[in-house]
Amino acid sequence: MTAIRDSLARYVVVRRALGASFYEPALALGHFVDLLEHEGAEFITNDLAMRWATTPVLVQRATWGRRLSQVRGFARWMNVIDSRNQIPPAGLLSARRRRNAPHIYTEQEINLLMIQVARLRSRTGMRALTYSALIGLLVATGIRPGEAFRLDRSDVDLVNGILSIRESKFGKSRFVPIEESTRAALERYARSRDRLCPLRLSEAFLVGERGMRLKAGTARSMFVRMSRAIGLRSATEDGRDGCGPRLQDFRHSFATGRLVEWYRAGLDVSRELPKLAAYLGHVNVGLTYWYIEAVPELLELAAGYLGKNRPGERS
Repeated sequence: MTAIRDSLARYVVVRRALGASFYEPALALGHFVDLLEHEGAEFITNDLAMRWATTPVLVQRATWGRRLSQVRGFARWMNVIDSRNQIPPAGLLSARRRRNAPHIYTEQEINLLMIQVARLRSRTGMRALTYSALIGLLVATGIRPGEAFRLDRSDVDLVNGILSIRESKFGKSRFVPIEESTRAALERYARSRDRLCPLRLSEAFLVGERGMRLKAGTARSMFVRMSRAIGLRSATEDGRDGCGPRLQDFRHSFATGRLVEWYRAGLDVSRELPKLAAYLGHVNVGLTYWYIEAVPELLELAAGYLGKNRPGERS
């Protein structure tokens, strides 16, 4: 282990001791240290920080800004140890971003994806089973993709139908009840997984072809391929994957689906929203209100509901 990688390990321990889950930044900074080691750099430089931050293509500038911000925090830590480590100036790349409008999956699109999943071939047959379970889980529960990847077997209560989401985004943990059909589907997956992978090589609930935890990057790449196969995503002129629906959009579809149901049923959505916010693991209900602004149908339903329920007016 190099000195800088050893320092990163200590930095991650301290950040987590202060209450941050620090999962994604730790992975990202590990890749940054890979670059430093490849270049033979003993110290962080602004040039290397910028080169690493701007490596991804076809992403928003805010993604570059977020990556550079992650390096900046680590660089401050390293600068205290040795002042030769440079701290990238604030504002060099803006980390602010506008949230993309969510893609709300139709029932037909989900069916096409599941048909495509069934066509996936692999040596053991695990690939089709795992991706079917992953997409079904995201559709049925609205949990974050990262939460699904981090589920251990002990987090999935197949008797009572409850998922334990541990220290997810913002360090929050919660219990997520699931419907009987979802519980039964996950139970069938678990039985097939244990039959095809009798040697338990990981405590992960969702596993890849070799029985190890399904990796987020691998799953997202596979989802892009499946999306392109059914026409949900197109390629750019240079052959790279263009923009299109993401795994995260299953969460958006779940949330907006619930809100549409409540408005159509005439429920007081302002009373129901805190329940949805707690279920989704939002730190405040304002994050859940964003869905109303982002989806035109919800704006129309909300306007109609308010129009019929203004104080002092009779329908």
